[in-house]
Amino acid sequence: MDHALWYLSRATGVVALLVLSLTVVLGVVIGKRGRVRGLPRGAGVGLHRNASLFAVTLVTCHVLSAVLDPYVAIGWIAVVVPFSSSYEPLWLGLGALALDLAIALVVTSLLRFRLGIATWRAVHWLAYLAWPIAVVHGIGAAVDLRSGVLLVVVLAMVTTVVGAVGWRVGALSAPRPAARPRAAVPDRGVSPHSALEVSSSARIR
Repeated sequence: MDHALWYLSRATGVVALLVLSLTVVLGVVIGKRGRVRGLPRGAGVGLHRNASLFAVTLVTCHVLSAVLDPYVAIGWIAVVVPFSSSYEPLWLGLGALALDLAIALVVTSLLRFRLGIATWRAVHWLAYLAWPIAVVHGIGAAVDLRSGVLLVVVLAMVTTVVGAVGWRVGALSAPRPAARPRAAVPDRGVSPHSALEVSSSARIR
């Protein structure tokens, strides 16, 4: 049972980082209209929301299994109060800080219609701060993430997120194409043919 909790904590922590990275990438590439190129309308937003919920579920399992594991004494207070743990205070403190940011993000998302879109969006930017903190927490707390296949996975994950952010920044800073000039509207006044007709009729009279 002890080993099962240890493996569960490690596995859910790694998968939570992957899903959280996917959530950040989707949040970056989704445009202002809530669309992702190549996906149907609304599919990107739905995928982003489902990935976020899945990440929250994984983080919950990761925290519960870590606290219930008797191999290391981690109190419940250390889960939400950063740097209060007697065991690995720095790395676990970063994990608690990332968890607090995630909780604030979830709570404000549930209350976004009462808080207003502007407040919700301001807090939503905390996701971009929680992600690097969670990555550093994982590398520091889990020795197996520092070498082997898991290190390759972490590097690929970080490269993907950084690449997505770089692409978004480049897209926002790129100059917009100049608007096409409008076609000249023909003068709707008296045409030369009409003027000749009027002049001819005047002479006949």
